[in-house]
Amino acid sequence: MVKIIETPRDGFQGLPQLIPTNKKIEYINLLLQCGFDTVEVGSFVSPKAIPQMADTAEVLDGINIVNSKSKIAVLVATKRGGEHAMSFPQIDQIFFPFSTSPTFLKRNINQTLEQADKTIDELQNMCMSNGKELIVYFSMGFGSAYGDDWSIELLHQWVRKMLKKGLSIFPFSDILGEASPEMISKVFESLSSEFQNTEFGLHLHSIDNHRMEKVDAAYKAGIRRFDTVINGLGGCPQSGKELVGNLPLESFLAYCEQNNIPTNIYKQYMKRAIEYGIY
Repeated sequence: MVKIIETPRDGFQGLPQLIPTNKKIEYINLLLQCGFDTVEVGSFVSPKAIPQMADTAEVLDGINIVNSKSKIAVLVATKRGGEHAMSFPQIDQIFFPFSTSPTFLKRNINQTLEQADKTIDELQNMCMSNGKELIVYFSMGFGSAYGDDWSIELLHQWVRKMLKKGLSIFPFSDILGEASPEMISKVFESLSSEFQNTEFGLHLHSIDNHRMEKVDAAYKAGIRRFDTVINGLGGCPQSGKELVGNLPLESFLAYCEQNNIPTNIYKQYMKRAIEYGIY
């Protein structure tokens, strides 16, 4: 069984035209019936930087979590964003976009490594006090495109540090879509070998070329947590390669079917969400 984390937030954020709030609510309510482990519905970040996310509070107030088994997640990058998120009881998880790359951290959330480490501590304290779970993403998890120091041992050092904070789930992101299947396999096999009771995941930005080979490499290395977006839209606006999209849900489900990998997705509800056509 694999966990599928549907991340419409990542699909929404790069679109040039603002999606009406009521459309987001209708669409996310469809997603909440599909059987995803988690649905990432929005983010509490600067509306100047990501205007598409300015209505996240309204979206949260409008969604219907009754009869849905999916957890609700939002992304935050600051203490202030975390404080805002804590006021919503329907939120189960907080996603934080960490990176061992100082250059990418500065570009993405305007923080140094030391500042990001402090923010994680602040968010973890808030989550523990409010019954929520902090999930720390390792952006640029398979290398650095900016000349920063990067090594698998550096990843190990930071995972150890995060574990001491009480964290236990770490999705690794290929933000620029440049990681090879071989590197993905090497990183996950090394991490899974040392941290056997830790949950790692794959958040893949990729064009068609070698996309499913990367998924296959992660799965064969023991990864059972995958982020997807219906139709594969999205990308990181701060990366300079925002047109490199996410892992399409449809492609991932086809991979699972071909390899007899069970999922919890209800196909009839997923079909409705795809046909809704919000993208």
